Amino acid sequence: MRNKLTTFYLVRHGETDWNKNGTTQGQTDTLLNDVGLKQAKEAAKKLKNIKFDLAFSSDLIRAKRTTEIITLEHKLAVETTKLLRERNFGSLTGKSYQLITEHFNVMINLSQEEKRKYRVVPDAENDEEFIGRIFTFLREAAIANPGKHILIGTHSGVLRTILIHLGYKTHEEYENMRMKNGGYIKLESDGVEFFVKETHGFEARQKGTSDL
Repeated sequence: MRNKLTTFYLVRHGETDWNKNGTTQGQTDTLLNDVGLKQAKEAAKKLKNIKFDLAFSSDLIRAKRTTEIITLEHKLAVETTKLLRERNFGSLTGKSYQLITEHFNVMINLSQEEKRKYRVVPDAENDEEFIGRIFTFLREAAIANPGKHILIGTHSGVLRTILIHLGYKTHEEYENMRMKNGGYIKLESDGVEFFVKETHGFEARQKGTSDL
């Protein structure tokens, strides 16, 4: 059974100017800056010995470009999908990351069911919708590709939501930490169960930068 598990490496994109300036990107299409390009190349070095069979990415440019840099030596085409996009923050898109965290802090005192339904603003995705599209993609990919190694280029919010949903981290633990640009998590799945095998890139949150 073990060799039938699909292995996912989910990588956060490199830095953008919006990250650097503390602005919430959400689903806005932003470009990697020079630091971000360097981070993508560093991630490629860390993952160069993994024999990837397939590569997928969020269709947002910052994630797609990061994935393309990583797959350069692997000679893989990158297939993009909207399902791997960052959370839609609605009218909070383009606002400061500090403002976003103030809205999210409301969730700390909510029940698990209330957290899944909570929207930071009325036109934003809630956890139920966000989790739904992420795991729809992962389950289908795992079922279709048993035993394969799959690279996924995506976003901090996606990684955060996966780890919280699987019970690896809590909302509270994420208050003062972040997954750095170019960091990644390794998952194994049979399409039903998911197992967190490794995480690389957790660090203390840097004041004034944006994680989303």
